[in-house]
Amino acid sequence: MKHVLVAGGGTAGHIEPALAVADALSARGATVEALGTTRGLETDLVPARGYRLRLIDPVPIPRKLSADLFKVPGRVSRAVRQTREILREGDFDAVVGFGGYVAAPAYMAARTLKIPFYVHEANARAGMANKLGVRLGGVGFNAVADSGMPGEVVGIPVRRDLTGDRSGEAAARGREKWGLDEERSTLLVTGGSQGAVHLNAALADALPEILGEGFQVLHAYGKKNDAPEPAEHYTAVPYIEDMAAAYAVADLVVCRSGAMTVAEVTAAGLPAVYVPLPHGNGEQGLNAADVVAAGGARLIADADMTGEVLAEQVKEILGRPDIYQDMRNAAHATGEEGAADRIAARVLADLGAAEGKDA
Repeated sequence: MKHVLVAGGGTAGHIEPALAVADALSARGATVEALGTTRGLETDLVPARGYRLRLIDPVPIPRKLSADLFKVPGRVSRAVRQTREILREGDFDAVVGFGGYVAAPAYMAARTLKIPFYVHEANARAGMANKLGVRLGGVGFNAVADSGMPGEVVGIPVRRDLTGDRSGEAAARGREKWGLDEERSTLLVTGGSQGAVHLNAALADALPEILGEGFQVLHAYGKKNDAPEPAEHYTAVPYIEDMAAAYAVADLVVCRSGAMTVAEVTAAGLPAVYVPLPHGNGEQGLNAADVVAAGGARLIADADMTGEVLAEQVKEILGRPDIYQDMRNAAHATGEEGAADRIAARVLADLGAAEGKDA
């Protein structure tokens, strides 16, 4: 039985692909544990999925010149040392990293212990930690081509239960949990784990018109943001932990276009209106490019997303069965399947081949 450590911490965009691969490895008989820090969502998400979470100190990289920048080498050294101890104590056979705070220490520790390690990049533009991992000798996997990191293109690992089936158990669970009407079309609005102030404001302006059209709304407004005013057929929650249920009850999603979000929404076969973050290097717009080109989603610039625009988009998509079905079909056709299985199969095949050579 092989023992594999998955390393992806901080945001759901790093953690969910790690857990999808963990599930695929477990289904093939491997024992899997996860590496994380106390700063990320992994302290909630990993135990909830049934995996042991091993913790190391976080290594945040300051974006501006400050005294903290000079503390980075010491923090990296400590995190690598902690990870080496975990790898030795657990007798791990391989490490699979997905970026985030824990990835770079995991790659460096695995290299020094001569443990095989693998690097998955979910974004259209690779991050520094994953680029480092491949340079150190890790086997690269990319969600899309031309990310700037060498590696096979495999797509993004997503959970198998993200089906978007409105008649299944997950949908029934969601309707009961959030008090949703089975006969009404449902708009899901989410800004990710922290919420999105601009999306929240646009929805507040559009809400009377959306509800007046006979639709209902499930809104994740973010734990750090103020709770919206209540309204009939409007369910507002700070955070959605059960995304399988949320996608199952949704008919249309309005959200940011992080790589994991786009992968999950398309895997569920849901039409979407993506509003990329206006910051960073433009990767959020690139993440949604394929499904938008295929007709399964629309892209609205953050500066253009107003209450009026949001209401128009919702009414046109949910109010026109022909447009809605075309978008749903395109989303289904674009959704990636099998990335988690491909990565798990490659890792275990490599370990088996190495074992055969040693024998």
